[in-house]
Amino acid sequence: MMRGNEPFRDTINFENVKKINLPAPNEFSQDWEYEVSDSSRVADFLFAYENFNLEKEEKFALMIVIISSYDDAMVKEKDEESWATSIRNNLLKDIRIHKNTIDYWAMLDEADLDNCFFVTPFIREIVNVAKLGGRN
Repeated sequence: MMRGNEPFRDTINFENVKKINLPAPNEFSQDWEYEVSDSSRVADFLFAYENFNLEKEEKFALMIVIISSYDDAMVKEKDEESWATSIRNNLLKDIRIHKNTIDYWAMLDEADLDNCFFVTPFIREIVNVAKLGGRN
């Protein structure tokens, strides 16, 4: 079962990692998906997600990289609407893979958005569209 922050070094296809031009996780990698996030590469990561033949675990890990990178881009005010559309579509398409990731970034237990990620309002919209956990 895939969880929010488990290491992926045993489930990542290193050929796909090389294609995306990311460093492979090593024995010291704890939060690889966050370590390799890069706000300037959101489009590259989305291309890989949409065009590479990825296993569920790889999609799970790559989506964390994508959302983390997108969050960083939002902080820097360098996000693009096309990225938002692609991220939304991919999360909804693969909702079973990404439910835990969505829950993490949505921070539904936090009412004050000042205590949340920049991407949290966007992710909460997806929660509402998907009606995750019976929440509207």
